[in-house]
Amino acid sequence: MMLSKKNSEALDAFSEKLEVEGRSLWQDARRRFIHNRAASISLLVLFLITLFVIFAPMLAQFTYDDTDWAMMSSPPDTTSGHWFGTDSSGRDLLVRVAIGGRISLMVGVASALIAVIVGTLYGSIAGYLGGKTDSGMMRILEILNSFPFMFFVILLVTFFGRNILLIFAAIGMVSWLDMARIVRGQTLSLKRKEFIEAAHVGGVSTWKIVVRHIVPNVL
Repeated sequence: MMLSKKNSEALDAFSEKLEVEGRSLWQDARRRFIHNRAASISLLVLFLITLFVIFAPMLAQFTYDDTDWAMMSSPPDTTSGHWFGTDSSGRDLLVRVAIGGRISLMVGVASALIAVIVGTLYGSIAGYLGGKTDSGMMRILEILNSFPFMFFVILLVTFFGRNILLIFAAIGMVSWLDMARIVRGQTLSLKRKEFIEAAHVGGVSTWKIVVRHIVPNVL
């Protein structure tokens, strides 16, 4: 009897050690990201670039439009304060690179957000609904994909003039197309899974299935 009790206690202790704590999708994604050395290094480099483009113009002794007539087209020189040299008009290249980097980062972040948000929702809805809806949405995708990128830029500039927001809109109009195709393909395989069918049988609406079950699993 005593031996049986000890065996039971040992079995309970062993079971507690084997118990695995559940993780959400975001926790699992964060864990995989941390263990991905290339992704971690890339994030660090991006963080350093962000610090540079934000604080370099603030700390520099020149502004982006200051002209140094004595240092036109000069090479990098630490004594004069032109660490990257100057252009043909005598303007400091370090500050101008930092200012241009701000625009590049804004365009990159905006286009990535548009691609992920619009492309994921569009592709998941098309893949989950299927049938004529899927066919129609894919035809629209093919039509948009057939237009050249510069066509959108010229069209927007012609009607609305030059604006940084137009660059975001033009890039966003084409950046989500490939994402939508990829997400649609993944959704076609996901919607046959047991947990999706269980949610459908349980009366969960189509929108909730797409947002709460499909989208987190395709990201």
